Amino acid sequence: MNLEEINNGIVTNRPRKRIGRGIGSKTGKTAGRGHNGHKSRSGYSRKPMFNGGDLPLVRRIPKRGFHNKFAVTVFGVNLSSIDAVYSAGEEVNPTTLREKGLVKVRCDEIKILGDGELTKGLKFVVTRASETAKEKIAAAGGSLEIFAAKRTPEERVADLKKQ
Repeated sequence: MNLEEINNGIVTNRPRKRIGRGIGSKTGKTAGRGHNGHKSRSGYSRKPMFNGGDLPLVRRIPKRGFHNKFAVTVFGVNLSSIDAVYSAGEEVNPTTLREKGLVKVRCDEIKILGDGELTKGLKFVVTRASETAKEKIAAAGGSLEIFAAKRTPEERVADLKKQ
């Protein structure tokens, strides 16, 4: 194949198909719709989940339990993995945890868990921390600041009233 042959066979403005114009046109009589059936009728549109008259797949598969779409997803990070990645005096927050590769999943909140030892004084600015994590951070000479991940409706109303 040569460069000048790349566009060969590509028709940009193809003439429209003239249907119902006699037996010699290949699209006469039934006009390319075949004989009878739903698809031959005007105004036909098949539903997206239509399965040829069978019970649709979405109704065939059993559904169990309850999925709360408003539930908060919390991802836990252990102190041992934080200690391995951060150097002394650095700030540990959701952004830096993602940059360092400790949080790779999508979540609403990140919780610091107390598994492992913390040898450096780090500044933690996170949404949650376990009691053992709080004790170990304080023992290592670090600081912990907890902030709310999302505002409640009451907090939103209070903020609007302040403005």
